[in-house]
Amino acid sequence: MQATTQNAKSRLMLALDVDSREKAEEWVHKMKLNVGYFKVGLQLFTLAGGELVRSIRARGGGRIFLDVKYHDIPNTVAKACESCCTMGIDFVNVHALGGKAMIKAAAQSLKESSTRMRVHKPVLLAVTILTSHDSKSLREDVGLRGSPDKEVVRLAKMAKAAGAEGVVCSPREIRAVRKACGPDFLIVTPGIRQAGAEKQDQKRTLTAGQAIAKGADYLVVGRPIMGAQDPVDAARNIAAEMQVALDKIERISSRKRKKK
Repeated sequence: MQATTQNAKSRLMLALDVDSREKAEEWVHKMKLNVGYFKVGLQLFTLAGGELVRSIRARGGGRIFLDVKYHDIPNTVAKACESCCTMGIDFVNVHALGGKAMIKAAAQSLKESSTRMRVHKPVLLAVTILTSHDSKSLREDVGLRGSPDKEVVRLAKMAKAAGAEGVVCSPREIRAVRKACGPDFLIVTPGIRQAGAEKQDQKRTLTAGQAIAKGADYLVVGRPIMGAQDPVDAARNIAAEMQVALDKIERISSRKRKKK
């Protein structure tokens, strides 16, 4: 697991699912000391664009995951990834269903563009199967016959071969992806819910501690924090739950090292 040396807070990504730049900037100011990354998704990026991303960095908001799920012909996605390098983002994603050629073009563009611009290269992630899907919707709406877990693993392996450095997948598929793609392949996981909480439109969920225990590197959390009565306290509680799981993983790893 590539991110094991980091503490829990640095692995927590807050999804800025809001409808204005002003609200996003308020959340950044409120939460920048309590999360490691801010995720800018389609709604917010469509509204505010790259200027918001630059504003977050200028306000000391730190690292950014641009969650736009590019899915187009290879050349178009390559050009979009080139533009990403001008914004100072840390992660960007494409949709794995776009295919191997598209993912390869994205990876090559990020590498070449960041080198030419002399900037930090964003990490390329591939979205596998959206967490709003279950077996029924995959079969009836998307036309994929495999179960979500099998399709996620298939797409993750293809994405890795094409140059992606990690995937976005639900908590339910973490162990299968880790086994298929190895310890250095990043796993970013949405669909995090507190025990007993409503799943809302997420169909494949786990708690933060369970997701880390299964091998996730980063967790994306939105509504459980932003919808809480005290968002700062909610973020701290989630990070604490993650830290317990991380500490347990470290204790197990330490015992294995000593046996060798």
